[in-house]
Amino acid sequence: MGQGDAESPPAAEKKGAEEEEEDDFGYRLFPDRNKKPQSFLVRSLFTFHNKCQLMLRLTLETNPYARLLLEALKQSGCTVFNDRHFSCENCDGCVSGGFDAATSQIVLCQNNIRQQSHMNRVVTHELIHAFDHCRAHVDWFKNVKHLACSEIRAANLSGDCTLMNEIARFKFGLKGHHQTCVRDRAIRSILAVRKVSKETAEKAVDEVFDACFNDLEPFGRIPHSKADAKRAYRDFQNRDRYTANL
Repeated sequence: MGQGDAESPPAAEKKGAEEEEEDDFGYRLFPDRNKKPQSFLVRSLFTFHNKCQLMLRLTLETNPYARLLLEALKQSGCTVFNDRHFSCENCDGCVSGGFDAATSQIVLCQNNIRQQSHMNRVVTHELIHAFDHCRAHVDWFKNVKHLACSEIRAANLSGDCTLMNEIARFKFGLKGHHQTCVRDRAIRSILAVRKVSKETAEKAVDEVFDACFNDLEPFGRIPHSKADAKRAYRDFQNRDRYTANL
């Protein structure tokens, strides 16, 4: 299970292959995945669920990052439906969202997402995973390099590493700081959902970093702000404008 915004992922311990526990692929962080769905009436009584649904709707309707990704998914043959492909659930305290590749569903952690800006970022991050799942044969569960590549792309293109977000985390840097942020957050995300050592996660990220960092689809640029995302959205809409009649 791919995931985004892991605030404090558990440290992975080194173990021999014969002693290593079976990997649950991060599902322990999303306990509601294994529960029987509650009725609409019961869910409607919980403020977190209602707020999550409202914030999600606003993100999908107004956020330029999300709108571009939804259009790109549709053009790739993977139309996203709100009721089918998003689920507001309670999660472990260290995560904000995840992409469940087994069901092609994005999980939004209603107990951890409290602000609209946070919802915008989480939805964008997970939609990038969904886009990668749609356009490529990603082996989420067995190939840690595939997971690393999508986590690099999600951190790079979702706004996770904007200057303002890094300042809010009390992390500052000048030359190459964006790349450092992307690398660190990709490693943290892998450690949150896979029972691998930190060395294994770092190696996977480093081996694919250059190729995946420079893969800017479907944005065509690194959107460092909403203004950048809006320009990328306009460019995406006009990609085939001059070739449609050829």
